[in-house]
Amino acid sequence: MFSRVGTAAYKKDLGNIKALCEAIGNPQEKIKCVHIAGTNGKGSVSHMIASVLQAANYTTGLYTSPHLKDFRERIRIDGNMCSEEFVIDFIEKIKPQIDLLQPSFFEITVAMAFDFFAKNSGYCCHRNRSGRAFGQYKYHYTIGFSHHANRF
Repeated sequence: MFSRVGTAAYKKDLGNIKALCEAIGNPQEKIKCVHIAGTNGKGSVSHMIASVLQAANYTTGLYTSPHLKDFRERIRIDGNMCSEEFVIDFIEKIKPQIDLLQPSFFEITVAMAFDFFAKNSGYCCHRNRSGRAFGQYKYHYTIGFSHHANRF
């Protein structure tokens, strides 16, 4: 299913993720999203922001990686993982786009998270290493040179 791995999967543009999101109705436009980028601490910051939003009675999605035991750990709402049925249904739904675009694992999981959050919550905290995101709010802090070493 994932024909591009490693450095071959890296893209300098958002073409695949935009095409995937368009195919599923642009769910990223239906949520308020906080994008967190930086060298260290993204997971901690993401969890803290999600906790604050939940304490303020917002239904809050959290997308993180990597997962430890179960892929669904990456996509949670108020601490609850998405269902196995959602993951299976999502992949079946976008299989034609996967075959056409040959997106990376990351591109597929980001689209999956946006879709899940749009259907089930109002806010999401999106933590990744890409420095790219859709969303209204962004939290960027110190980004070390290590993030650029293989990109030039």
